[in-house]
Amino acid sequence: MLQPNDLPLLCLPIDLSDEAAAKLVEFLHELTAALERHYCAQLRRYYNANDISQHDLDITPAPTDPPF
Repeated sequence: MLQPNDLPLLCLPIDLSDEAAAKLVEFLHELTAALERHYCAQLRRYYNANDISQHDLDITPAPTDPPF
């Protein structure tokens, strides 16, 4: 039996023509761009606050094998 969380959040249409699919994707790109412009300051604050600087990362693994 389906639970409320099992239902899709977005129902995408099936059987779209090529033109309709292209227009839908173009609309979604434009919507995303508008959201990014509208929330730009908030997005920057969020990503800057959650950014791990590169010098905090040690990408060299600890040596486990003896040298040759």
